[in-house]
Amino acid sequence: MAIGKRIRFFRNRKGMTQKQLGEILGFLGKTSDVRMAQYESEARTPKQDLVKEMARILDVSPRAITVPEIDSYIGLIHTLFALEDMYGLKIGEIDGEVCLRLDKSTGSTYSTMFDMFHAWQEQAARLERGEITKEEYDQWRYKYPDSITLNSRKENKNGNY
Repeated sequence: MAIGKRIRFFRNRKGMTQKQLGEILGFLGKTSDVRMAQYESEARTPKQDLVKEMARILDVSPRAITVPEIDSYIGLIHTLFALEDMYGLKIGEIDGEVCLRLDKSTGSTYSTMFDMFHAWQEQAARLERGEITKEEYDQWRYKYPDSITLNSRKENKNGNY
């Protein structure tokens, strides 16, 4: 998904207007909503320091705003191909359904990715069991990987996250 759509998505999720976000970012007067409209329409691309500040204001990880270009099915499939090349993601079939899996033969890449996927799967299972709300699940995803650190602290502090 393009960066402009992600900015708009998270801004709307916070219930903010373009003008409000622009003003908080330090754009003055009429330039505040114009600048945000330019970013959301992708007429302009925000620099990394501005993305970090937007993420802070929108309470998400900067990585949640800057996801790869997957605005089309073709873009998505090429992203999956790149993940296969770079991280050993494999396509397969289980019980007649297409699935993606990690390739154990990739060694430390497998181990690292397994931990990440497992953390994600645990949160998805908690949502499915009704232990957390969709909002809490989304917050975990949108703050990842910081949400892992927060969860580890809770687990260490409470012993039962």
